[in-house]
Amino acid sequence: MAASLPNRCLVCHQAMPSPATGICPVCLAAGLYSGAVCLGCGRSMVLHARYCGQCQKSEPLPVLAPCSYHQGLGPWVAAIKYQRQFAALPVLSQALAERVKMLEGLGLVRLPQALVPVPLHPQRLKQRGFNQAWLIAAELGKLLQLPVVELGLSRRTHTRPQAGLTGLQRRRNLRDAFRLDGAQAYQRIALVDDVLTTGTTAREIARLFSARNIHVQVWCLARAEAPGLLDEVTAN
Repeated sequence: MAASLPNRCLVCHQAMPSPATGICPVCLAAGLYSGAVCLGCGRSMVLHARYCGQCQKSEPLPVLAPCSYHQGLGPWVAAIKYQRQFAALPVLSQALAERVKMLEGLGLVRLPQALVPVPLHPQRLKQRGFNQAWLIAAELGKLLQLPVVELGLSRRTHTRPQAGLTGLQRRRNLRDAFRLDGAQAYQRIALVDDVLTTGTTAREIARLFSARNIHVQVWCLARAEAPGLLDEVTAN
């Protein structure tokens, strides 16, 4: 009988015991948030709170993520979408689920009633062959016992890819790109995606749900916050 290949960490390439997890515990811990971060802007904070002092003034869309895109795990989040490399998806989804439960335990968020993946335009879905947001939502749904639903949300225009666009270009690119149809059965949802950068996509979709008095959180595997925010620790 041929020996099975070792399960190696995607980051450090060291062998790991089965079952396969994609990323070893050491590399995973090094890439995850080690402390409190603002759910609005992603700034580091001394104590866990929903928002930093600056974001308390505007109460922006809350974003729940287990790590910064810039602190080591970003390439493996990007690999899900661009390289069809799914090995890290389960362990990163688990890390997100644990982050959600921790924040819920602190009373900073309420669990949503359903998970809504960010949709792709049918043409983009045909080209790519999968929607990474649906794959992530399916993992989270199993971990947290939450339904994954569309709720009549669709992408009605085939926009340019957001990567490489400025903030202004992103806003123009996504203006009226999404549509929300039909009656809504939930009052609280989590919008699921792989990574949040400027938040343009999330805000455009949240605007549609908010118009129907539906509270929206954003859940993603990583957050690409503005440069330097994690280095600027605020006392809340």
